[in-house]
Amino acid sequence: MKVFKTNDNNKELQEIYDYVFKQIELSIREIGYGDVTINKKMKEYINLFHSILSKIDNWSDLNDTNKSKILTNFIPFDTSRLDLTKYFDKYEILLSKTTLNSLIKGVIKLKI
Repeated sequence: MKVFKTNDNNKELQEIYDYVFKQIELSIREIGYGDVTINKKMKEYINLFHSILSKIDNWSDLNDTNKSKILTNFIPFDTSRLDLTKYFDKYEILLSKTTLNSLIKGVIKLKI
């Protein structure tokens, strides 16, 4: 997200954010939870999302050990089988070389 955060993309990023959390809410409703539970779960998901963002804000400045520690807080994985830090490093490079429009064009029409 940080890669695309410019004044030109702010509206699109907000629409993506709103769309993603609206879809999560709809999925929770389909499961059959009541309004109180939905509100509670949405608060948990939004707080988790923002917690992840705050911890990975300086991702490119962190060493591999610190990156692994951050990831294991959110995703339990065996580092000997799968190196997610390298995956996310490569993904960050891809995002830095790609425009936001090329990633969302034709995939999703944001109308909230």
